[in-house]
Amino acid sequence: MKTYAIVVFAATTQATGNIFLSKGMKQIASSGLMGYEHWVSLLPRFIASPALWLGTAFLILSFLLFATALTWEDLSFVMPAISIEVIMNVAFASYFLNEHVSPTRWMGTLLISAGVILVFRSQRRAQKRGLDLKMKGILEGGDR
Repeated sequence: MKTYAIVVFAATTQATGNIFLSKGMKQIASSGLMGYEHWVSLLPRFIASPALWLGTAFLILSFLLFATALTWEDLSFVMPAISIEVIMNVAFASYFLNEHVSPTRWMGTLLISAGVILVFRSQRRAQKRGLDLKMKGILEGGDR
């Protein structure tokens, strides 16, 4: 259960970080000075942007939570499970950034949702199978 909570929290912090990062970058881009020739003048804008700092902080927290989840579970579970963040990104972008999300994009997001559900279900089955095998070993006298 703790793994599920960490994965969901990691995905939420990652999506939140992406929203702040997107908002900050759009604010900077609105200055019209986007290009290689202006990168030196953009640096102070990057540093002074609260949205970029918040986005970076949330993404660092997400990484730490992701790394924590990897200490408890296999990468083959954590990586697909954390992709719930993709769903959150689309929903957050639509709600907080007022981005138009086409029906095709929502359908793709729903496909990802189905994959996330399959991964979560496979983890419960694997845990139950492992417990069943352990109990079988105990009952047969294999665990002394």
